[in-house]
Amino acid sequence: MRKGALQLNRQFFWISLFAVSMAFFESAIVIYIRELYYPEGFGFPLRHIDPHIAVTELIREFFSLVMIISVAAMTTRNFMQRFAHFLYVFAIWDIFYYIFLKLVLGWPASLLTWDVLFLIPVTWSGPVLTPILISLIMIGFALLIRFFNHQSGYTFYLEPREWVILLAGAVVVFIAFIWDFTRYIFVHIDRQMVGKPEVLSESLQKLSYQYEPVAFNWWVFGLGILLLLSTLVMIYRRNAKMYG
Repeated sequence: MRKGALQLNRQFFWISLFAVSMAFFESAIVIYIRELYYPEGFGFPLRHIDPHIAVTELIREFFSLVMIISVAAMTTRNFMQRFAHFLYVFAIWDIFYYIFLKLVLGWPASLLTWDVLFLIPVTWSGPVLTPILISLIMIGFALLIRFFNHQSGYTFYLEPREWVILLAGAVVVFIAFIWDFTRYIFVHIDRQMVGKPEVLSESLQKLSYQYEPVAFNWWVFGLGILLLLSTLVMIYRRNAKMYG
């Protein structure tokens, strides 16, 4: 067991190093983009960028996820351990991304500064504090899975109800992140364009560059956080009885 614990510690060291390094690469790309398009400082509405740059950014985001999944998959053959490593790497990457932007650019001004969080499948937006909170919860899940997986001899699992509540929490948080942008689109979209895909796509692109955040739905976000934390507590209590 001691040898297994040492191996896990080495894994966490290397995946932590990877996540921090990846965060710097991510922040460096954003620094270049902001220097080109936001020399006076980032803010809303977003500046219009060349289509090939926008497509490249979408593809980069997709392959960022592929990189994290690949690293998690290479570390072990155990599914739950892979899941834990995915959560951990994603969270460390996200937190240090903002740390590096703060160190280099002095941005964000505060944890309540709005940011574009993700672009797939639509624009995610919210105060910087929100993804950091989610990342901290992800780290909590990762460490919990890591501990009980090791204690159980790698037989750790989530019960169906735990999966349901966990996924429900993730969906609710996702809704909170796209709430303001989706509200904006529905208010401003021309309903006559719905039957015209090409015109609709062009209209959506123009609207996305005119979007300015109004209000983050903290109630929906709070519900998502509550569901995630409830799952965390359920998992801990169930496994603490067996392996605590």
